[in-house]
Amino acid sequence: MSQDVIIIGSGINSLVCAALLAKKGKKVSVFERSNHLGGCIQSEFIEDCVIDTFSTAYPLFVTSAAYPILKDDLANEGVQFISNAVPTAVLTSDLSWTILRTDRKANIEAFNQLKPGEGDRFDEQMNWVMQHSELLFKILGSEIMTFNMGSFLAKYTWKNGIANASLHAQAFLKSVKDDLPNHFSSKELLANLAPWVLHAGLSPESPLSATMAKITAMSIEMVGLPLVKGGSYKIVDAFKSIIAKNGGNCYTNAHVTKILSDSKGYAEGIVLENQEIHLAKHIVANVTPTQLYGNLLKDNDRISTKVKSQAAQYKYGKGNMQIHLILKEAPQWVQPALKDVTYVHLTDGIDAVSQAVNEASRQALPTKGTICIAQPSAVDPTRAKAGKSVLWIQLPECPNYPIADASTELDHLCQGDWTEELKESYAHKIIERIAAVIPNIMDAIIYKKVMSPKDLAEANINLVHGDPYAGQCNLDQYLLWRPMSSVKNHETPIKNLFHIGASTHPGPGLSGGSGYLVSQKIK
Repeated sequence: MSQDVIIIGSGINSLVCAALLAKKGKKVSVFERSNHLGGCIQSEFIEDCVIDTFSTAYPLFVTSAAYPILKDDLANEGVQFISNAVPTAVLTSDLSWTILRTDRKANIEAFNQLKPGEGDRFDEQMNWVMQHSELLFKILGSEIMTFNMGSFLAKYTWKNGIANASLHAQAFLKSVKDDLPNHFSSKELLANLAPWVLHAGLSPESPLSATMAKITAMSIEMVGLPLVKGGSYKIVDAFKSIIAKNGGNCYTNAHVTKILSDSKGYAEGIVLENQEIHLAKHIVANVTPTQLYGNLLKDNDRISTKVKSQAAQYKYGKGNMQIHLILKEAPQWVQPALKDVTYVHLTDGIDAVSQAVNEASRQALPTKGTICIAQPSAVDPTRAKAGKSVLWIQLPECPNYPIADASTELDHLCQGDWTEELKESYAHKIIERIAAVIPNIMDAIIYKKVMSPKDLAEANINLVHGDPYAGQCNLDQYLLWRPMSSVKNHETPIKNLFHIGASTHPGPGLSGGSGYLVSQKIK
């Protein structure tokens, strides 16, 4: 039986798209190649604790256009977002620290204590984001190459004048390295803001990174870093139920190998690995351009040489490592104020992040990379029982294929591959660094799981080379050029075939943004 919509892949963009379309009465089927739904949203149950295997926090989703539409449905399925007043902090190597809270007044007061006027300047920059929020969020939350966007930008330019509009664009494009030191002078606040660009797939030198750092800070101040109470798996189960209750289906172990189109160039169905054919009026592919044009459409003669060439040249970013720890007791931070913070970054700031990004990009283990330590059980005690604690640790500056150790310590193990020995040795080195700020960690560990970039790539076909953001977010591969200049607005050369996911606008993150945008296109 023919469907209205077939969706390939089951990450958050797919689930958002499927739920919204099913609620509109469309017959929707989701096909997932692995044995579980959710893409990078997974949980594991170990030692009476819940671990989120990949992603864990949802600030982008709860501030997305899709959330108000799906909020009641998710709540009815038992999804509860939980956060606290201390979402993120930084701790530097000299044990200096600062916390970004969900309270503007408290942030101003705390940052003014770092340096006179620092909090006031922070307030000014957050107000700068609000001043330009209509434009910024219009660009980040809408299809870009449309008449509607062109009209909006023309009116914006007319209202502000060409000179001012040009100055605004220049300000938006500034990098963290060039811009943030113009506003802030305390090493603690600079170090608190700098690593957040890594979570957007950027570096401190990237154009737009200063704007993204400020938007992120404002968003975190507004909503914190919400977690799904009980574990992220609950939101996947909820989406599956919403889709099913509205007449849709979700299939696992259903590997799509080909997308079919008719003689007029319209999408008409898919072929599974077992040669089953499923027909639909619309196809939505949550895959990378490499997979879409190099595999699913590789024999389709409507795909031009230009499109194939650009897809083949699509660039992927740095690797990522995840370390999951279960402790028999609460982590004892050298700075007790950090005990309940959702995300703590260990970094010395802009230059340290920049150096680590540079080293990882040259396929070397960073001398002193950024360590992101999330404490989910501090925010959500239901995730750990009997006094245990869960630490979710992310290393966002990892080489994809390590050929050297910038510190030389593990040089002998760096042969261009993440072997088990290298993975465990590097993780041990990281945990030793953490032990300097959480002294009881070594004795408290009762479970450890390490996932290298190689493991990530093997776990999810969209995490090419262990890049968790499904492609570099450099300016030439971002906004209207994401994933590439030869296609636009989630459309493809095949009519009624749409492309979504982190490889497409608005890029990586758990917002469900591209799934929402495509759901609005399908009538």
